Amino acid sequence: MGKRQRIVVVGGGFAGFSAARTLSRMARGAIEIVLINPTDYFLYLPLLPEVAAGILDPRKIAIPLTSVCPGVRHLLASVEAIDVAGRRVRCVDPEGRSREIGYDRLVLSVGSVNKLLPVPGVAEHAHGFRSLAEALYLRDHLIRQIELADASDDREERRARCTFVVVGAGYTGTEVAAQGQLLALDTWRRRPGLREQPVRWILADLAPRILPDLDERLSRVAHHTLAERGVEIRTGTSVAEATSDGVRLSDGEFVPTRSLIWCVGVRPDPLVESLGLPTERGRLLVDEYLGVPGHPEILACGDAAAVPDLTRPGEYTAMTAQHAVRQGARAALNLAASYGRAEREPYRHHDLGFVVDLGGVKAAADPLGVPLSGLPAKVVARGYHLLAIPGGRTRIAGDWLLDALLPRQTVQLDLVRGQQVPLDSASPLPTLSGQRPREHVR
Repeated sequence: MGKRQRIVVVGGGFAGFSAARTLSRMARGAIEIVLINPTDYFLYLPLLPEVAAGILDPRKIAIPLTSVCPGVRHLLASVEAIDVAGRRVRCVDPEGRSREIGYDRLVLSVGSVNKLLPVPGVAEHAHGFRSLAEALYLRDHLIRQIELADASDDREERRARCTFVVVGAGYTGTEVAAQGQLLALDTWRRRPGLREQPVRWILADLAPRILPDLDERLSRVAHHTLAERGVEIRTGTSVAEATSDGVRLSDGEFVPTRSLIWCVGVRPDPLVESLGLPTERGRLLVDEYLGVPGHPEILACGDAAAVPDLTRPGEYTAMTAQHAVRQGARAALNLAASYGRAEREPYRHHDLGFVVDLGGVKAAADPLGVPLSGLPAKVVARGYHLLAIPGGRTRIAGDWLLDALLPRQTVQLDLVRGQQVPLDSASPLPTLSGQRPREHVR
């Protein structure tokens, strides 16, 4: 018998996870499937703000790859380079050991990383929101600032520590501001000494409205909900400079703060541009079948790929989880077609709508174009997440129920410190003391 063909999937995010899972169901051991990912879980990112808010246990949204991708060999490692001509992938494991692995077919789904802008001080003083480590750090940080403010006798220090600035009012930034403010207020109410010092939240974005990529009706609902709670929404505004004492906004105002949360968006992993293949704004150019022109052995999907949007001729699909999941499955099916196991078809998908959780009983949603807000939208949002997440549904629903019935535990776990989650790190894991993180190419 000949040697089994090997398919290597690089990245275990929405696209890579979907591709590996689909392939595992079809291959049934006939082909070796290798998934290279720096964590042993698939992270369901849409619920990350609820982890930062202390609503969900972080383990609930970390789905073990071994349990949901049977038959897939998982390599716990980060990919450093890909030799396209030699069909080999070089990766390094968590202990720093390097190895190479060959492939017959490659699915590139490395996803995206924090988008850094050339703003003085941001890399040193801001923190992103793309991983469990960053969510756990943010939760501790918010609680810590309120506690330190209560312990201080300096009025200016108390004001700075009770001020939080979120930059980027897209999907992530809006939810982080919504959930983070409720956690901060919950902590503040338990500190009688801070009654005269209000908690201030600022949500800033250069766009003319929050949630600029979503339907304008969702934007209006989210804007009204947050503004009613006291969140200051600064559209047409960004950060001009960040220091240890605060941030200077682009309109000239200096805001004393110890909390700068960077949610300005994402960009493709720099690994894509290192391949030496044609790209579009850092995304690997592929055809409508998700194949790389001139390299029939390589398919790319998710945030790493510039996929032609057949529903909007001349454009590329947006960098969303909705597209990534479906592209991963389609990439797997088109790859299987090369072995005669499926039909090769172009990728085409119409948006089914979006949901935005605004904390408490508030949300905004437009399932199939039907605008919803308030409690009905909340039900739709949570129902969608329970359907979309590939595991742990009962545990998540249990945490939601407990959050509705019991007061939140506003205590620091002190598991992740700021220096362990630098903004310019491409790793989803906290950096250990004495080690340098893998850095983005700026």
